[in-house]
Amino acid sequence: MRASVLVTRASFADIVDSLRDHFDVSDNADDTVWSQPELIARLQGKSGAITHGSDRIDATLLDACPELRAVCNVGVGYNNVDVDACTRRGVLVTNTPGVLTDTTADFGFALMMATARRIAESEHFVRRGEWQKTGRYDMFVGSDIHHATLGILGMGRIGQAIAKRGAFGFDMRVIYHNRSRLPADIEAASRAQYVDKDTLLREADHLIVVVPYSASSHHAIGARELSRMKRTATLTNIARGGVVDDAALAEALRNQTIAAAGLDVFEGEPEIHPELLTVPNIVLTPHIGSASVATRRAMALLAAGNLSAVFGYGKFAGQPPSPVNPQVLSHRASAS
Repeated sequence: MRASVLVTRASFADIVDSLRDHFDVSDNADDTVWSQPELIARLQGKSGAITHGSDRIDATLLDACPELRAVCNVGVGYNNVDVDACTRRGVLVTNTPGVLTDTTADFGFALMMATARRIAESEHFVRRGEWQKTGRYDMFVGSDIHHATLGILGMGRIGQAIAKRGAFGFDMRVIYHNRSRLPADIEAASRAQYVDKDTLLREADHLIVVVPYSASSHHAIGARELSRMKRTATLTNIARGGVVDDAALAEALRNQTIAAAGLDVFEGEPEIHPELLTVPNIVLTPHIGSASVATRRAMALLAAGNLSAVFGYGKFAGQPPSPVNPQVLSHRASAS
């Protein structure tokens, strides 16, 4: 009997159709954002799901969907999934790392540059028809990227890719802070110097946050950290909402504690802290760091490959390429 699976958000039609070779597939072509009760209702009788950041997979849902065996999240992050609850119930969780590294690094660098050079502010100025009224020498002056100090909080694959763009493309001095220092060869390849967090905050002209979200990284950048940054510094967050205290950031921007910020992620997204919408010195984008056609296809393909592998199909049959809780696989193998 074919397993039934659910694709919770709109995706590439050909990739969804390829799943129909092995599964009974229900999908969400209309891309409706379901509430958790709606998601639970649609998961009844389903053995697997391809999920997204808008889907909360927790103990309540798992208890209501006892047939669920696999949650294949589209994205590197999976803070929408209670991995421990899944592991306790023998539900495999997978994600889609690696395939979005360069695209997200490109976007992070672009967002940092737009923030530093006040692109959004000046575009709004032009659209309002105000350019004709002034042409002062200091109109929308920002801060340089080249030869500046780039600070990176979180030096995984994306952080390293950003470091290389800064060091080799713009001759920036690159400093980073991470839970643990990288091996010397990786530091050399990224031309990056490890520093403690206070040094990172104090010396960075442009700080990019790329650390994964967890309880320990919640509000890793808050009022205290912002107060330690240069008044001329910029902050860019492409990590996850909650790593930055958005309320504290709005206050820091209003008080010019720092010069500007660029945000692709937000606490409670898609809701945005209302104060962030009232300050001019900010660039806001709707969590699109990986949004290129090639990369979004690669993410969807990897999620589909993970799901197929869980049920013994495809080139990764039995061995999903990117499990988050691989102990579930080990337990299943020993029980069989």
